[in-house]
Amino acid sequence: MAIVKSFKCVRPLESMVEQVASLPYDVYDRKEAKAAVANKPYAFLNIDRPETAFDDDFDMYSKEAYKYARDLYEEFKDKGIYEKDNTDSYYLYELTMNGTSQVGIVGLASVDDYLNDIIKKHENTREEKEIDRINHVDTLNAQTGPIFLAYRANDALQKIIAQNTNNEPIYDFVSEDKIRHRVWKVEREYNTQIAECFQDISKLYIADGHHRAASAVKVALRRRKNENDKDAGYNYFLSVIFDERQLHILPYNRIVLDLNNKNCDEILESISKNFDITECPILEEIKDRHEFGMLLEDKFFLCRAKNIVKDSVKDDTIKSLDVSILQDFVLKPIFDIKDPRTDNRIKFAGGIRGVEFLESELKCGRGKAAFLMHPTSMQELFAVADENKLMPPKSTWFEPKLRSGIFIHEI
Repeated sequence: MAIVKSFKCVRPLESMVEQVASLPYDVYDRKEAKAAVANKPYAFLNIDRPETAFDDDFDMYSKEAYKYARDLYEEFKDKGIYEKDNTDSYYLYELTMNGTSQVGIVGLASVDDYLNDIIKKHENTREEKEIDRINHVDTLNAQTGPIFLAYRANDALQKIIAQNTNNEPIYDFVSEDKIRHRVWKVEREYNTQIAECFQDISKLYIADGHHRAASAVKVALRRRKNENDKDAGYNYFLSVIFDERQLHILPYNRIVLDLNNKNCDEILESISKNFDITECPILEEIKDRHEFGMLLEDKFFLCRAKNIVKDSVKDDTIKSLDVSILQDFVLKPIFDIKDPRTDNRIKFAGGIRGVEFLESELKCGRGKAAFLMHPTSMQELFAVADENKLMPPKSTWFEPKLRSGIFIHEI
């Protein structure tokens, strides 16, 4: 059973929320982050990425950086930009993109559920990325970026969500990227019902935010060494939790920077051994599993896996993923890309950018071939996590992104 608690949220005034809400810290490189906070003094990204206040040669991982973030957070509270709710509550967070909405429950997931594998993972984390967020959370004494969790279909929770979203939202704004954000504070009478619903759910799944989750857990373990307070805030981490039916995964596309000393005819001949290839007008999306689109020399090809490929992978949860099929039957044997995590001859593009981005990269000479993927499904993600396996790198792209700074959990 999963434990998800209500909490006393630190959150911005309604008049400030649009200025505060920021995309997650890790969608930007350093230069992009600095540009994003220009003329936006109250954007939460100023706290999430404190190095943006300093010269480019400033050590972004120094103690001074994290101290600056803490001081700025305290300043925002002193100015009344943020206030802390007096009572424990859950919240509902709705994001609407292109006319499609998804509503998640904002609450605190359990560190022990993470450690006991009730919260399932599907990605490896990198220590250097963990250390940054460990220091950030530990210094601020607060969790500022929610972890994106999912659960299998649950009608009882959906009923509670529907009942509360009939009320007036406490926030309602449209961000610069045209995403509409609405937030409701759940009526107190539903707190027990929501907690009991989660206790009937056997597993939660990390959809996005593996590094933030791992960092929150390690802060808790560090603090447990010095004290033994089971009720302390650090034993839980800030989350937005969605019914699987609310979510849609976008593809994570690939761009290859050279053709491995082959010409286009050789590439097509090699791929044709395992795939049926059809030249066609450029597609906006790939609709079926075990197919991918390929941009090569100003032409677009739809590549369908032959039965010999499908039969060889059908009983393997990892190998049957489309990103694995592309890697094992195309990228590795034909382009000699053995490890996409480390090979600098491949780069990735989240599906939000679309096939137009792939076209532009090739036209500008920033790639020689591009692959338009079929998206991984939630059921595939669940299956991998249930087997305690790891997804291949860059398998899922969730959109829209949860904003940071709307909900803060002080630990």
